[in-house]
Amino acid sequence: MHDTEQILQTGESSELVELGTVPHFTPIQERPIIAVLAGIHFIHIMDFMMLLPLGPQLMKLFELTPQEFSLLISIYAFSAGVFSFFASFIIDHYNRKSFLIFLCGGIGLATLLCALSFEYYLLLLARMVAGGFSGVLSATIFTIVADVTPAHRRGDATGTVMSAFSAVAVIGMPLGILLVNLFSWRAPFLFLTLISLVMIVLAVWLLPSLHGHLKHRQHRHPAQHLRAIFYNRNHLYAFALIAMLMFAGFSVSPFITTYMITNIGMSEVDIPYLYFCGGLATFYTARLFGKLSDQHGKHKIFSIAAALSVFPILMITHLSTASVLLAIAVSTLFMMLVSGRFVPAMALVTASVTPRLRGSFLSFNISIQQLSAGIASLFAGSIMSTTPTGSILHYDTVGVIAAIATVLSILLAFQVHALPE
Repeated sequence: MHDTEQILQTGESSELVELGTVPHFTPIQERPIIAVLAGIHFIHIMDFMMLLPLGPQLMKLFELTPQEFSLLISIYAFSAGVFSFFASFIIDHYNRKSFLIFLCGGIGLATLLCALSFEYYLLLLARMVAGGFSGVLSATIFTIVADVTPAHRRGDATGTVMSAFSAVAVIGMPLGILLVNLFSWRAPFLFLTLISLVMIVLAVWLLPSLHGHLKHRQHRHPAQHLRAIFYNRNHLYAFALIAMLMFAGFSVSPFITTYMITNIGMSEVDIPYLYFCGGLATFYTARLFGKLSDQHGKHKIFSIAAALSVFPILMITHLSTASVLLAIAVSTLFMMLVSGRFVPAMALVTASVTPRLRGSFLSFNISIQQLSAGIASLFAGSIMSTTPTGSILHYDTVGVIAAIATVLSILLAFQVHALPE
């Protein structure tokens, strides 16, 4: 067996290192930790998603083009990508709990800035600040998930945390839209500021101190740090997988609400049903995909979910006329499979790196993930245009490109290998 020093230098996984780094808990001990992480992830997801149904209102209020609205989406993602990149050099140098609480406070402040914005460029700046905190927050959440759960339960834990998407769609989005209708578009962001304060209190109370990774921390020059992450072929395939998935998803999803209203003819009062039904379905399917990944293998379940997701991607982007029920059915299938495929993908990605590098690796991963999402949104916005009546053109072309990217992600997934723990 390699000695500890050799293991640390080569980056190989070893039971000796894992036991000293990963404080695995029992299932009962894991539950409150995972619940808090899911709650904080709820803030992260809703902060991003809340802007999507506001598209028609903001485009009218600030007289925005599709390109300008896509920039509001992209600036969030680009900021998350840039901040996550630089955070990757320090994320493993701090107690996970303290770092998470700091980031949660930051995103609460950022949502307050969004609520106080009174013109387009101030809102753009506020979204940039929110994205910076949000990207690093997401990396920290999934790092803690991987740190506190063993590999054979990680798919289930990842699915539980990612079910925050379902909670946002079922509860958060309808409530947010209700607040918009009762007050203004600023109200949901004030709501998120309040929720952030609540989650900080719960995190202080329920999360254990997580500093086991500091025992094997190595002080490296940034160039050595980059080499440890990017000179590993397995890491590169994992990054490519997430980049392709995000490009496929975020070239389509930011424009669904606007397309449903301007092209399909849905009323704005019907939009909460779209998110409610999709979220209710994914509430069950996210956990299901996680459990299936643990039972039947992450590669297999990801491949099936990704292949099936091609159909709703093409369907939702090629709808020309449809009843409200058909539009909701197609969007629900889209949310189920597009979010569902991400569960085994993230479980696979978090298993592709040793625990001592996991925080930095996932921070780089979030950086690549968010940059890909930003590029996808800008790319889709550059392809599409609007008619004088406000209808969106060339959304079908975007759907075909997203479907091709999905197929490529399946091929990339088989190149990513989970390390033994």
